Amino acid sequence: MTLMIGLLSAAGFMSGTAEARYYAGRHYYSTWNYHPQRTYYYTYYYYKPMPTYTTYNHHYCVYYTSQPRYVYYYNPVRRVYWGRYDLEDKGYSKLEEKDQKADLKEIPESAFPKAGAMPAIPESTDGEKMLPIDPATLPSEKTPEDAPAK
Repeated sequence: MTLMIGLLSAAGFMSGTAEARYYAGRHYYSTWNYHPQRTYYYTYYYYKPMPTYTTYNHHYCVYYTSQPRYVYYYNPVRRVYWGRYDLEDKGYSKLEEKDQKADLKEIPESAFPKAGAMPAIPESTDGEKMLPIDPATLPSEKTPEDAPAK
């Protein structure tokens, strides 16, 4: 009986949280949020560098509706953009360390290599690849301020 209550509680917890929709064990994406001062959407990419980790690290994924082809990845520890996911080519472009900057405006388009396979999970040593962004989860083209009133 205790086991059944524990399982039901865990199932209720998972179904009751917005972020649980994208939960995949070792890594997952949160739901999208809007940052009105910066006019972009962002999501968290949560990951465990190794399967044995008990807590998650995270990076941010930034999506500008004015640039709907790309989702940019930002490392909050190093405070740099380190790559982007190309939604049209369905591939990842990882920047060389010298090209990683705190401001996207400082990164020339030529610094992004041709989109390819997803990179390894950050800080991992086992080669497990990151999950790509699911385009079906992206916010609409309109910002929350532009959306019609309900």
